Amino acid sequence: MIRRPDQADALRADGVEPVVCDIEHAGTVELAAAVEGVDAVVFAAGAGAGSGPERKWTVDRDGATKLIDAARAAGIDRYVMVGSIGTDDPPRDDSVFSVYLRAKAEADAALIRTDLRWTIVRPVSLLDDPGSGRVTLTTDEIRGKVARDDVAAVLAAVLHEPRSEHRVLYVAAGDEPIDTASTRPSARTLG
Repeated sequence: MIRRPDQADALRADGVEPVVCDIEHAGTVELAAAVEGVDAVVFAAGAGAGSGPERKWTVDRDGATKLIDAARAAGIDRYVMVGSIGTDDPPRDDSVFSVYLRAKAEADAALIRTDLRWTIVRPVSLLDDPGSGRVTLTTDEIRGKVARDDVAAVLAAVLHEPRSEHRVLYVAAGDEPIDTASTRPSARTLG
């Protein structure tokens, strides 16, 4: 699902059939129609750098929770969400980044309360470097950096891994191949 139609051709070139739907402004019925027939939802949308506090709420929190409701309405029970480090105890000040962390924390909490087969992947600081295919994947909060490519590969790997369900997983650059890291049983189960 994409918001901007100008992104569609690049996705089609990669073998993806995009659906144009603005998660920020769509309602549950429209979102449910957009995801109808899929096996799982991966929420990786975000208000993005340069957006203000209001969009952190409407995209990072509300977009995620509306898509949770849409997935349930469409009969989809698998939901993987990109979270953020720093959401276990987000700051209370009014800086844009603090608002972002609170919005992500509320989205995580909403997902954890559901009966869906959920996984939350919380990457550390993101890099635009090519991925290495090797990460550290843990249930304990970690620091570091990780390539966006490797985060995408982790999302794909945990999507069909039952041992990742009902877990919050932190990902950073590391030494373990992604396929191996994603199949290790995790120490902490939530939900």
